[in-house]
Amino acid sequence: MKKILLILSIVISTFTFAQKKPTLFLIGDSTMSNKDNPEKNPEHGWGQVLGQFLTPNIELQNHAMNGRSSKSFRTEGRWDKVEKQLKKGDFVIIQFGHNDQKLKDSTKFTNPHTQYRANLERYVNETRAKGATPILMTSIARRNFNENGVLIDTHTDYPLVVRMVANDMKVAFVDMQLLTEQMEIAAGPEKSKLLHLHFKAGENPYYDKEKADDTHLSRLGAETVAKLAVKSLKDLKTGLEKYIK
Repeated sequence: MKKILLILSIVISTFTFAQKKPTLFLIGDSTMSNKDNPEKNPEHGWGQVLGQFLTPNIELQNHAMNGRSSKSFRTEGRWDKVEKQLKKGDFVIIQFGHNDQKLKDSTKFTNPHTQYRANLERYVNETRAKGATPILMTSIARRNFNENGVLIDTHTDYPLVVRMVANDMKVAFVDMQLLTEQMEIAAGPEKSKLLHLHFKAGENPYYDKEKADDTHLSRLGAETVAKLAVKSLKDLKTGLEKYIK
């Protein structure tokens, strides 16, 4: 009888712990998302490799998706799937901007100072309403060096708006634009190609033709960006630092 009671106690404790286990949700675009066929595909999102820096005491759900903006992520019902699961003690990292810039796509484009800002504020409010912690991030920098070796910004006012929302709403904030600009500049115009997808024709079996992608990340790039994110997340003291290795 004592053995049975002990086993039942362990099962109940395990179940209770599992219920209380927090989840880190990621919502964003292709720079963060999981990629198909990761063993062969050179492209990796930084959220795809984030799990290796977390302890087993937190669950990671990466809902980031290629080509999504702060607008289309919601209109496609992707946020609904996250919001329905949110519980007290969870965390949501919010990183949009790349696709909000798409002037030729009405399903994705947002004006940075109106629609984009309103979308970010809504994600923050709805996350907080569930007792979870929102964390805002600016977009990662593109590898965009001019002929003089100067890294040129491509994000216009979108990162500024993220900073403003974070400040005005007292939201935990990581300036990934700054951190990845520093990363690109430190690597320089040539070595920074290794952080992205630069291959000559025939150099990589995954691509039929020459590849020169300065937005998306190689595995090295994804892991480097994830390390930058983790270091800053640890310093925020939101409670998430307890689950970072």
